[in-house]
Amino acid sequence: MLRSLVRCHALPPSTQLRRVLFFSTGTSVSSSGVTASPDPHFIVEYLMNSCGFSADDASKVSKFCPRIKSTEKADAVLGFFRSQGLDGANLRRIIAWKPGLLGWDVETNLAPNKIPLLLRFKVWESLLGSKEILLKNLRRCGWFFSSNIENVVRPNMNFLRDECGIPQDRLSLVIKSHPSFIAQNPESLRALVDRAEEIGIPRESKMFLWILDVLHGVSREKFEAHVKIMNSFGWSNSDFVTVVKKHPTFLCLSTEVLQRKMEFLVKDVGMAPLDIAKMAVVLRLGLEKRVMDFTDDVIYVFLIAGTKIFAEVRTAAMAYIAAIAFL
Repeated sequence: MLRSLVRCHALPPSTQLRRVLFFSTGTSVSSSGVTASPDPHFIVEYLMNSCGFSADDASKVSKFCPRIKSTEKADAVLGFFRSQGLDGANLRRIIAWKPGLLGWDVETNLAPNKIPLLLRFKVWESLLGSKEILLKNLRRCGWFFSSNIENVVRPNMNFLRDECGIPQDRLSLVIKSHPSFIAQNPESLRALVDRAEEIGIPRESKMFLWILDVLHGVSREKFEAHVKIMNSFGWSNSDFVTVVKKHPTFLCLSTEVLQRKMEFLVKDVGMAPLDIAKMAVVLRLGLEKRVMDFTDDVIYVFLIAGTKIFAEVRTAAMAYIAAIAFL
């Protein structure tokens, strides 16, 4: 049955003919498939002809492919996935995510795991909302897919929903953006919740889940380094936590970038540190060039008029920043 399914979705004769012609030098053809030469362009050509990859994408993916001595296994793998309804762009995403699949034996590796594999695929497709979102995340960072659904993913979801009071719709939004968040070790997730509460973020806060998501990618050391930087500019720990509650993504900035942004806003623009705390969203905007260009234009106009306007420029720049922040 499996062999018949694979044959039904085999490559068209034209593709097979091109491959035979391509391997006509330094290759041998047997009943078990086409035997490849050491030609480094072999896999690139195969990915282009068999999967429809562009030359550039095929070249990138080929670097992670197994050394294929025969096209038999690769053909069978592609046929297997096509028999499951995966083709075109979706098939390319699967191969780009895990090129090593082309070296798998269908009956030994894929067929025994067919039901669990497809079930896992369907579960993640349901969690993320669509096959397209799933494949997009697989290509970007696919390790989450191997997480145990019953022992990791479901317990994490139940914990966040039942014990932390996070609504399913809010949980779904975070999972779609960062599926690895829900695939982390359950003990790590509980430790993350404890850490958020230690900072002063209550579970009842509407921002609680978003803050957890950010903290998942921010180490304690980096968090403390950010606190130290903002303390040096006059923020209290209470000011810092207040900003985290409203705009947690500024924690994702590197310490170097955060230091530079604060110096620019305080020293060059003339903003008071506590004013920055009130409109902390500016820390996530690429303000330097925009404000510098704006300031240069204003200075030019006033210098032509022969007026000393540095204080006015700072005021105007601050107003401009505020306007950007609340757009």
